[in-house]
Amino acid sequence: MPGLAATMAPVLFKAGCPDCRARFELSASALRLAIGASRRTTFYSFTCPECGSSVRKPAGERIVELLTGGGVRTLRLHTTV
Repeated sequence: MPGLAATMAPVLFKAGCPDCRARFELSASALRLAIGASRRTTFYSFTCPECGSSVRKPAGERIVELLTGGGVRTLRLHTTV
């Protein structure tokens, strides 16, 4: 359908900063998702727009699905044996 992309609103994700306690919405381009071999190595990260802190939070299966479906850039981490 021509013009459909122009009418779709950008995906926004609700997030919060553990340092300054601010709550805000971020676009997919403001987030990064890293998928590792375990729960400990699968996380998403962003920079707080309020205080500038680097924030890193664990990402379970549901969060991974939501972020990848929303167009968040994904990095797959590989382990060496």
